[in-house]
Amino acid sequence: MGRGDLTDEQWAVLELLLPKGTKAGRPPVWSRRRLIDGIRFWVRTGVPWRDVPVEYGPWGRVYDLFRRWQRAGTWHRLLTRLQSLADAKGEIVWDLSVDSTVCRAHQHAAGARKQGDLSFAGYRVARWQKGRARTDEFRAPAVRAQETFVTMARDGLPLNEALLEEARRHWSTLTAAGRRATSDSDLDRAVRDLARQFSVLVADSTAPSRESRDEARRRERRWEESARLVDKAFAHLFDCLDGRRRR
Repeated sequence: MGRGDLTDEQWAVLELLLPKGTKAGRPPVWSRRRLIDGIRFWVRTGVPWRDVPVEYGPWGRVYDLFRRWQRAGTWHRLLTRLQSLADAKGEIVWDLSVDSTVCRAHQHAAGARKQGDLSFAGYRVARWQKGRARTDEFRAPAVRAQETFVTMARDGLPLNEALLEEARRHWSTLTAAGRRATSDSDLDRAVRDLARQFSVLVADSTAPSRESRDEARRRERRWEESARLVDKAFAHLFDCLDGRRRR
């Protein structure tokens, strides 16, 4: 058990709150406890999904559980029920602390020039709202493209035609977003880099009409390298969208 993994006592409480499976059949190869520990490792460290240690299971399975429960609202329900249990035991104190500290402006801020009829604070808010709208414009297509990419990386070559067609649509969307990103900011460079790396991955996903066994092996190695670069490009883009910058 890793340093940050769930203890037996914690798992005994959490296991009773997890949703019950409806499908009958063989038990899964990777237990829920191990996959949840992998998700907690990812949350705790912030590493890319592909860098989650293998002892927690394949990174695609770890991400798949995280994403399915995120869409279904399972994580929020688990948090609410755990808080209710802790509150019933008196382990949560719902006290609020209000700080009355006075925040003074720097002396150089005195007499600052206004932007139209906006105050300095209003100008900062307007700039923040403009930047937020721009990040949301890039986040939606990037999230959808990443979901398809995770399925591609999990299945590997050869890809079925439906998945390949879906990847081509995401490639077109990312390329169009890269064309709209015309400034020299980190976000714009991240969008263009992701579009370029994703186009290489999609191109290597299609086998030519005549391909020898050695050529197929070389293309598969290129595809795996492209998948690694695409995963790094996704991580860099989401860092930029969340306001973090990689050094």
